[in-house]
Amino acid sequence: MSSSTSLSDSPVSSVKAMERESQHSNVLEKNNHLHDQEPVSNHTEANILPEVETEPQVSEKLPNGDAEKGGPPHAPPNPMMDPKSFPDGGLDAWLCVLGGFCALFCSFGWINCIGVFQEYYQTHQLSQYSASTISWIPSCEAFMMFFGGPIIGKLYDNYGPRYILLVGSFLHVFGLMMASLSSEYYQFILSQGIVSAMGASAIFYPAMSTNATWFFRRRALAFGLMAAGSSIGGVIFPIMVTHLIPEVGFAWTMRICAFLILFLMTIANLTIKSRIPPMPKPLAPIEFVLPFKEMPYLMLTIGSFLFFMGMFLPINYLIVQATSEGMSAHLASYLIPILNALSLFGRVLPGYVGDKIGRYNVMLVLCALTAVLDLALWIPASGNAALIVFAAAYGFGSGAFVSMAPALIAQISDVRKIGVRSGAMFAVISIAALVSNPIAGAIVGAEDGSFTGLKIFCGVMQVAGAVFIFFSRTALVGLKLKVKV
Repeated sequence: MSSSTSLSDSPVSSVKAMERESQHSNVLEKNNHLHDQEPVSNHTEANILPEVETEPQVSEKLPNGDAEKGGPPHAPPNPMMDPKSFPDGGLDAWLCVLGGFCALFCSFGWINCIGVFQEYYQTHQLSQYSASTISWIPSCEAFMMFFGGPIIGKLYDNYGPRYILLVGSFLHVFGLMMASLSSEYYQFILSQGIVSAMGASAIFYPAMSTNATWFFRRRALAFGLMAAGSSIGGVIFPIMVTHLIPEVGFAWTMRICAFLILFLMTIANLTIKSRIPPMPKPLAPIEFVLPFKEMPYLMLTIGSFLFFMGMFLPINYLIVQATSEGMSAHLASYLIPILNALSLFGRVLPGYVGDKIGRYNVMLVLCALTAVLDLALWIPASGNAALIVFAAAYGFGSGAFVSMAPALIAQISDVRKIGVRSGAMFAVISIAALVSNPIAGAIVGAEDGSFTGLKIFCGVMQVAGAVFIFFSRTALVGLKLKVKV
């Protein structure tokens, strides 16, 4: 009897013993795997970037998703956010960069040539208005492009880039077509200052945000290559406008520019797509406020706002100053293309170097350099040679801001919320873009046409901007200088 029972129970006992051994072996393997992983150094980007998620300990990963001892459930890490999951290359990623290049050519590149229209309107259709009044047209254009950021960013996070790009392409082209028919001040404000700029905004943000989903280690370089489109656009558009107006007139010049934008935006619409699927969520206004509770983000936003107060002033007033001091209109028309041509190098090279030694580090150096150029070179600049040298040097120094600012936002943000966080910061910046030109125009008017006060204002604003960007870096790593940030 006992012998029979022992024989019948032995298979069950063996199975249970094997199960216990298997479970014990699995736990040992998991623990060994975790102990073999290298710890993250305190001074690496992994500790600075919020998007880097660490693997929870084995004791936290229970089958039901609850923590030990009745703790709250732990959300599983999103594999799409792991730095190792970013392609950092490949056909789709580089096609996205190509599309972003075309998008920024048409949006920021167009904004970069607004100085040409400031000078043209002052001497043609709107000659009866003051420089300060006319400056509201390019100011509205820059403001509307950046101010739409929060709404477009939220739409991007919810639905992806496709439909936003389509609507933006239509509005940008339609606005320029309407500008070609305009002759009154309010018509230029509506067509070029609002409608076209709203389209440029809907083009700019999806391109910028989508790029961040494909790149991690090479993010600043990718942003630099994409932002190079704005530099090349800033070279080509002023030359087109300057040479076409005498040949075909203002109306057809605007239409030709609109057709070029339509062609390039066709490429952008076909190549820009996000790696991360959209996550539709209800609109909550608190989402736009929460980022400003983070000190690095708040300081970066204030610094960018102050830097932007001066950034567009040379672009808008360099031609006006040059012609008022005796430079020929033909030569003066090349100042903005020269500035934007050098900004091409200022957007690509700092991005490459920033990925190597730290994006904050490179951004700070070039912001400080730009401010020094305003105060030490632009103020005493007199004569053709000095103004050309300043245009080239300023283009290189200021060009880095366009490529590095989005990279810095991505560096201190969860990339799944990049649309809202980028949009919120650029919405603040848009206020600077709106008021800086009229302030500068008022300064010039108060000084009877002298540009010295404008130059001092520009330089001081950019010095203050560099200081607050340094505060943002300090909020991340303290006063340590020899750190890649």
